[in-house]
Amino acid sequence: MIKLLIVDDHAIVRSGLMTLLNDHTTMEVVGEAAEGDEGIEKALSLKPDVVLMDLSMPHGKDGLSATAELKKRLPDCSILVLTMHDDHEYLFRAIHAGASGYILKNAPHEELVSAIHTISQGNAYLYPTATKRLMSEYLDTLKRGEHSDIFDTLSEREKEILGWIAKGYSNKEIAEHLIISVKTVESHKSNLMDKLGLKTRPELVRFAMKKGLLTFE
Repeated sequence: MIKLLIVDDHAIVRSGLMTLLNDHTTMEVVGEAAEGDEGIEKALSLKPDVVLMDLSMPHGKDGLSATAELKKRLPDCSILVLTMHDDHEYLFRAIHAGASGYILKNAPHEELVSAIHTISQGNAYLYPTATKRLMSEYLDTLKRGEHSDIFDTLSEREKEILGWIAKGYSNKEIAEHLIISVKTVESHKSNLMDKLGLKTRPELVRFAMKKGLLTFE
């Protein structure tokens, strides 16, 4: 029997998932939580095999931070991110945080059940288009192997801003944190992209992850 914990800020989603999953003889929902901190507390108490983790929870700890902390405190617990975000930036950040799987909320329930079984056995699960995307990005990374030494050419300020970008902060938020102008942040970001030969924000995020700049408190 696979013990499940559902962490989602929408009560109707939690209720629907509980009804759906408890109908399967191979799994049981042992608890639910409305935000990350509560989810961690419930997980430590209930010791579930799999946690279904939403990403966007406006109150309390968000799903990415909760995933990272939970993996540190319960490393044997598998976490399946269940989200609306069909976005490779979120996908890479979830994997980096320690998630064993990533699936969309609009997926057929058979796919969700399959994903739960897959990660409960210690394997990884990504929804089909995400797998294709991950492979494509990996191949692109191999082609950009020359970037490994370029990192040393970045200034300390550029590395600092790269870290904030990787964590998902906007230019305005970065400016407020560093007490500089938005224009200055944009200038540093432009210089980063020129030096690294990158064109998009997600590419910057993946580069930062490769260099270990993306951490979760």
